[in-house]
Amino acid sequence: MMDAERRLPWDWYAGTIPTNVTVDESAYIETSFSFFLYRSQLAEGVRVGRGASTYLGTMFDVGPRGRVTLGDYALVHGARIICDSEIEIGDYALLSWNVVLMDSYRVPLDPVERRRELEQVPRRQPRCFAADSATRPIKIGRNVWIGFDACIMPGVTIGEGAVVGARSVVFEDVAPFTVVAGNPARVVRQLAKEE
Repeated sequence: MMDAERRLPWDWYAGTIPTNVTVDESAYIETSFSFFLYRSQLAEGVRVGRGASTYLGTMFDVGPRGRVTLGDYALVHGARIICDSEIEIGDYALLSWNVVLMDSYRVPLDPVERRRELEQVPRRQPRCFAADSATRPIKIGRNVWIGFDACIMPGVTIGEGAVVGARSVVFEDVAPFTVVAGNPARVVRQLAKEE
């Protein structure tokens, strides 16, 4: 997949896959541009499992202490992954285009503190938020399907086999084999394990 310099032979962007990203040889990453905002300093900041795929528009916006795991055969199609602690995407999970996963708000909720943080951004290279805001890991279970434009907020766990409707905003945990939709997302129906 990658050459010795960690470049993708088919890539339109002249970037490389960071050295602390582990990619199974059967996985597919469409472009190294997905790591344009990647800043993880952990020994392993991203792990892409066997047969997993990430397509154009997927962005790993991972902070210095962030870690993202894509399970085996997970498919991520243009999602924005904002991670300052941990985001786990389970085996066979399907994330549609423009899904946002965020384990942090990255800015203080207090308006005065937020204004101070905004004033600091132009002084940083790269220009980014660096406030010490709270983080809450996200866990996406095995066989979960998240519809387009959905947003998964900090601290949410989505149980195995659950479905999140398009354009939903999920603030609370979703039980396994449950369909949720809306803003805020509410339970629409239960699924049998065979579905």
